[in-house]
Amino acid sequence: MSKPRTRTGRPYPLGATWDGRGVNFAFHSSVAERVELCLFERDGQREARRIELEHHRHNVWYGYVAGCRPGDLYGLRVHGPYAPEHGLRCNPHKLLLDPYAKAIVGELRWTTAHYGFQLDADGAATELPDARDNADFLPKCQVVDDSFDWEGDTQLRTPWADTLIYEVHVKGYTALHPDVPPALRGSYAGLGSEPAIAHLRRLGVTAVELLPVHAFFDDERLVKLGLRNYWGYNTVGYFAPEARYSASGAAVTEFKQMVKALHAAGIEVILDVVYNHTAEGNELGPTFSFKGIDNPAYYRLDPKDRRHYVDYTGCGNTMNTRHPVVVRMIMDSLRYWVQEMHVDGFRFDLASALGRGQADFDLHSGFFTAIAQDPLLSHVKLIAEPWDLGEGGYQVGGFPPGWAEWNGRYRDTVRDFWRPREGNLAELSKRLCGSSDIYQHARRCPTDSINLVTVHDGFTLHDLVSYNEKHNLANGEDNRDGDNHNRSWNCGAEGETDDELVNALRERQKRNLLLTLLLSQGTPLLLGGDEMGRTQRGNNNGYCQDNDISWLPWPQDERSRRLCDFVQRLVAFRKAQPALRRSSFFSGKADADGHKDITWLTPAGTEMASADWVQPGLGAVAALICGWKTDQHDEHGEPLTGDSVLILLNAQDDPVAFALPEHHGAAWLPRFDTRTPVGLPAFEGIATEGQYVVAGRSIAVLTQPSI
Repeated sequence: MSKPRTRTGRPYPLGATWDGRGVNFAFHSSVAERVELCLFERDGQREARRIELEHHRHNVWYGYVAGCRPGDLYGLRVHGPYAPEHGLRCNPHKLLLDPYAKAIVGELRWTTAHYGFQLDADGAATELPDARDNADFLPKCQVVDDSFDWEGDTQLRTPWADTLIYEVHVKGYTALHPDVPPALRGSYAGLGSEPAIAHLRRLGVTAVELLPVHAFFDDERLVKLGLRNYWGYNTVGYFAPEARYSASGAAVTEFKQMVKALHAAGIEVILDVVYNHTAEGNELGPTFSFKGIDNPAYYRLDPKDRRHYVDYTGCGNTMNTRHPVVVRMIMDSLRYWVQEMHVDGFRFDLASALGRGQADFDLHSGFFTAIAQDPLLSHVKLIAEPWDLGEGGYQVGGFPPGWAEWNGRYRDTVRDFWRPREGNLAELSKRLCGSSDIYQHARRCPTDSINLVTVHDGFTLHDLVSYNEKHNLANGEDNRDGDNHNRSWNCGAEGETDDELVNALRERQKRNLLLTLLLSQGTPLLLGGDEMGRTQRGNNNGYCQDNDISWLPWPQDERSRRLCDFVQRLVAFRKAQPALRRSSFFSGKADADGHKDITWLTPAGTEMASADWVQPGLGAVAALICGWKTDQHDEHGEPLTGDSVLILLNAQDDPVAFALPEHHGAAWLPRFDTRTPVGLPAFEGIATEGQYVVAGRSIAVLTQPSI
């Protein structure tokens, strides 16, 4: 590092900004009495210089360091009151990470020096500040150069009606991929490599939703157990891509190259972002950044005892989105990832926590208002995980227009329908139609429902049909962690088995669940690896398993290739049928010729009446979706028509003979039948008249050309 020279600088933008000659540093703290900038040698071990930021305006402390350049390392020390009873936790003995750091490099080494408070002889926390320096054990912030040749790349803006999301972990996707160069496996470069993208293109997905890539730390408890925070829901930096996923050591550039390659293949990039809590935990947690900079601004504190944190997340703390500093940081972070990193959207973890006012969920909160008025962010894909752990936190259907939501009611209904119980067929019909009962009242759209059967949190598809109980002993919590109510069915044997009949039923159940997902109105989300039968061996909470429990099982065997081929055909079918990708809800009303956009039929071919829906044990029904009554239009504004689609559902054990309806005189062509090992009917494409027999626990799909 060349010897830096300090100038006045500017209070904006926050963070470290390189201008080609030096770096402007600016940090917000409303409680600081002094702020010191610590510059480190490139190895991150020795502090080269400490600079007091003498200028401050509107609670922003700033200074310009001439000669400082990209690659230089830094951290902060904030002098101020240490009074936990008032929510104040400044401790200048603790090096702090810049909340706006665009790169965080080095390895966190756990030590009690990371805690801002002293421990007594028994190891219990006291009210006294700890005077040990933690700098040797903490990663450092790094100055970056944002320049990059995008060569005309920009966001893809794939219409919601055409979107198919593939949820995947950056490392887990390619960690075992035999065709990805070994040096690139598990990295941004690996995900952006030709073999990795080729699989996504074959599947036909239009977007990857990446588990958290914001810089995060492994929990001390997990490290002691020899485990890792694999999922990454433990953020310490909202602007920095996680360095452990970089094969080159230049995470920012490598991430951009990945996005550019995915965009070139027509695939959007959606980030799973964790703005609801941080890695600092509760009052007994470490001090890495926010706590030591401005604890009462960044976190929700218990108004009855400001030593403690309000916890709507189950992770010890909740970010204070009622404070303008936090709202500004989140908005700045989101804009950075859209403008500088070119991502196409975000999935917000525990998003209900972000929308809380004083306590309750509030549609008019500052967070929602800030996004709604933003000319950039209001037009990217916004997806909520619409719940948190607080009272009134389950808000499926409760988010504002412009947001899509993970639909937990869809997941539960579809799982229940295909396991041996009296699944609610009337409820299933609502989910297949885009959940109008949840979204239509607020003038929202079917595509606002992110339809999912499995995601990273819970059983994989294979495990959903192979286990009745969770098997999480590898997590080190005596099987106490993870959900106990999985709505799963092992098909007759717990776990892996050599019973051919059980295995055949499991494969059929996978096809049933996948076909249900891809036939439903709404936006489908496919869990990465489900298309190849990935198992976590019954672990339904693999958050700490950075190993083959969580990684995708490359190369594929015959069974996984067969399932993958089925998914590929199914996705292509959905894309070819405008009737399956509506942007508005079905009306169910007949036109002048007596045709409806959707008609529900009994196996006998008669239209379902109200009394039919409440029959005990009802497990078979047909849905006729009209191919010329879609709401889709081409680029010239002309109506898009396609085939009419007849879906025959049979969740009963015994076969059911469905009478095929007269639609406009043409014959019906069988397209899918989940009773066969490949999911295709025995006489695919051969015209069928009269009736079609659907085996027990199966779906058949037939089409008829539009008029």
